[in-house]
Amino acid sequence: MLSAPNVAVVGVTGAVGEEFLAILAERNFPIGDLKLLASKRSAGKKIEYQGKIFTVEELTEDSFDGVDLALFSAGSSASKKYAPVASEVGATVVDNSSAFRMTDGIPLVVPEANADTIKGIELGKGGIIANPNCSTIIMLVPVTPLHRLAHVKRMVVSTYQSASGAGRAAMMELDSQTRQVLDGKPPECKLFPQQYAFNLFSHNSDIGEEGYNTEELKMVYETHKIWGDDSIKITATCVRVPVMRAHSESINLEFEDPIDEKIASETLKAAPGITVIDDRDNNRFPTPLDASGKDDVLVGRIRNDISREGDGACGLDIFVCGDQLRKGAALNAVQIAELLL
Repeated sequence: MLSAPNVAVVGVTGAVGEEFLAILAERNFPIGDLKLLASKRSAGKKIEYQGKIFTVEELTEDSFDGVDLALFSAGSSASKKYAPVASEVGATVVDNSSAFRMTDGIPLVVPEANADTIKGIELGKGGIIANPNCSTIIMLVPVTPLHRLAHVKRMVVSTYQSASGAGRAAMMELDSQTRQVLDGKPPECKLFPQQYAFNLFSHNSDIGEEGYNTEELKMVYETHKIWGDDSIKITATCVRVPVMRAHSESINLEFEDPIDEKIASETLKAAPGITVIDDRDNNRFPTPLDASGKDDVLVGRIRNDISREGDGACGLDIFVCGDQLRKGAALNAVQIAELLL
């Protein structure tokens, strides 16, 4: 068992890559040698980590010799090309892209939901583990303990997704457009085809023949894989909102068994990775600002679904907020690595 693995961070100059370094430092993750990797245009950049200056190296097929753990966040095309190479030479890969999420034999992991699926994988022995989509992670951290309590039969989720989910360029576009609009200037639309500031729109992913975009379908199929149950009915509507960081989700749950909102609240309070903010008297519930920079997923608006009062109180509504860059991406990957340790 490795006590201080040699670590490579792939895509280190991106928003999630920077978050990888911050979280590794905050959690005192033991590292032997550290290698920072990115595209050719970022090679040579200097980055400080734990008081030491590192030089970013160009990502190549020769980048992984001696690496025990490779944290990938460089996009699916880079992952498809380089993750198998890294695994072949002994690096255990935790990949944040969509490249391997639905690949048979590759675990798709939310530690709070299905940590047992990575049993048998050892650091420095190769293998690939997939990080789920950010919206799926933020949803399943609070829904999984409720699923264990009363078994989810159907789930309807609407997301309110921040700019951070589309990367640094989206965050910069939201910032610049907001300044332009407030200055009375027309907003420049570079990344998105429509105005982002003071607006919201359907998630900017491809629409399939059935009318669902790929973000919505990820939430469906990834949940089925993580829970190991394709019978659960799930539908999603994903929307991009002018929030800089942290996603929000409104979730309606139908259960096989009756569930009481008070018991549900106590279950969520006792579950790992969750902070309950549910103050009805003061109308105080989770917000994206509350969740930004936080590890926990925030949960509130916990209430029985009044539309199901006649069928055994088997319905529940919750509202959740989670930091897309942390628990929705980098933190989840580092937690997987900690399990491997």
